[in-house]
Amino acid sequence: MDHLAVNWLAIVLATVASMALGVVWYMGLSRQWLAALGKTREELNSSDPSPYIWSVVVQFVMAYFVALLTPKLFGSTDVANGIWCGIHMWVGFVITSMILNHRYQGQKWSLTLIDGGYLLGVLIVQGLVIGLFG
Repeated sequence: MDHLAVNWLAIVLATVASMALGVVWYMGLSRQWLAALGKTREELNSSDPSPYIWSVVVQFVMAYFVALLTPKLFGSTDVANGIWCGIHMWVGFVITSMILNHRYQGQKWSLTLIDGGYLLGVLIVQGLVIGLFG
């Protein structure tokens, strides 16, 4: 497997698209998310840029793996296969890991649903963008 034989432009655009989804998702669900987290806006250090930097880095890695694995799992990279790859990755690794960790941490199910729903959206959007670029 050639790990560098991916469409890097598609990966960058998929990262940007998934970050844009995050802005819309969490602006719309900010009140519910804060309640599920059990914190106030003031308790979150919004002047610290590191969560945003990490978000870009990890979403870039996620997009890379959607681009890398889609043709290996489905034979080709198109929109449907990209989306299916994202869904498979979410079911197999993302939501299962979140449920595992959140249950041990005593987090509310609403937090799992809000964050897990966002990450499903991330992987679907990334699969869509990567699929558009083939």
